[in-house]
Amino acid sequence: MKQKSNLTLQKFLPYRLSVLTNSISALIATSYSESFGIRIPEWRAIAVLGESPGLTSSQIVQRTAMDKVTVSRTVRNLANKKLISKSASATDRRVSHLHLTASGKNVYEQIVPMALEFERQFLQVLDVREQSVLDKLIDKLQKGVDELRSS
Repeated sequence: MKQKSNLTLQKFLPYRLSVLTNSISALIATSYSESFGIRIPEWRAIAVLGESPGLTSSQIVQRTAMDKVTVSRTVRNLANKKLISKSASATDRRVSHLHLTASGKNVYEQIVPMALEFERQFLQVLDVREQSVLDKLIDKLQKGVDELRSS
């Protein structure tokens, strides 16, 4: 007879990481939502485009792990708010390359210091060595997920 497995959700790592990241995102989102009228997915897209201008929606999906529908809605919202512009690909007219507008760059440049300060405050609960270990562990866990995905 097969032994029954028990799951304690509060000890299940994927659940714990999800709750933690949602909590962190919600805390910082309050600041930029009130100041700039943007939501978490919109900030993620702005952040990615701030680092890598000219990405397509599909590339944003890959880099943020947001689903296609969310990214599509986010791109539409950001374009309507005049925070991003679209330019058709020279090789495929169905694909648009996305760029921050001057307003989008302004939002990016204002939110980045807020985000970094929040990260600094949040990480103060860890000493320098623990922060380094955490960074390495996150990289290892991501590599493990990538390997599982590709197998």
